[in-house]
Amino acid sequence: MVCDRPTDRQGILLCSTCVPAIGYVKSPFCMKCGKKTEENEQEYCKDCRSRNHRYIRAMSVYDYGSMADSIFRFKYAGRAEYAKFYGYDMFRQRGRWLLSLGAQALVPVPIHKSRQRKRGYNQAQLLAEALSVYAGIPVCDTLIARCGKTRPQKNLTDRERQNNLKKAFKILQNDVKLSTIVIIDDIYTTGSTIDAMCEILSSVGIRRIYCLTLAVGRGI
Repeated sequence: MVCDRPTDRQGILLCSTCVPAIGYVKSPFCMKCGKKTEENEQEYCKDCRSRNHRYIRAMSVYDYGSMADSIFRFKYAGRAEYAKFYGYDMFRQRGRWLLSLGAQALVPVPIHKSRQRKRGYNQAQLLAEALSVYAGIPVCDTLIARCGKTRPQKNLTDRERQNNLKKAFKILQNDVKLSTIVIIDDIYTTGSTIDAMCEILSSVGIRRIYCLTLAVGRGI
């Protein structure tokens, strides 16, 4: 799952070499976005002290650097089967927090239909479906859609990310009866994508929006 070689432990998806290589996000971390912080930092990271995010709180499981190759294969190299382990580990690490929210739905970040055709799947949806098995929270993938093909976020500055996502999403349901949801995605970097989704989701009455991602980067 991490090195892509056969495991040396029967019935376990991680080999003995990869287990200690995984970097889990542990305290201290930002109480808003979930990024790792230094011991002497305040309750919130520098980004969150200077920026008003639209979600209530975001959490992540892995430090992106330790899982970058694995997530790349999952996202771009057709390794959709990784979602089964990822969903299990997301729940194992963040399940108690997730269940405490009283969420009515897991909402995967949508990708443009052209990218989904090329990739064969939406990785965020696979994560949400795998996590749903353990959490018992239904997946809602018919609530919001990507209505514009935006530039890849990874090579953009924070300001460019925000501009890139303007009018990127649209609501698909006219009668939304959800009040608390958790957005699911693979990587959290600056939160621009989540904030853009929150803006349109809150406009239809969804008041409590959280986020859970597989990995978190260091921002820009």
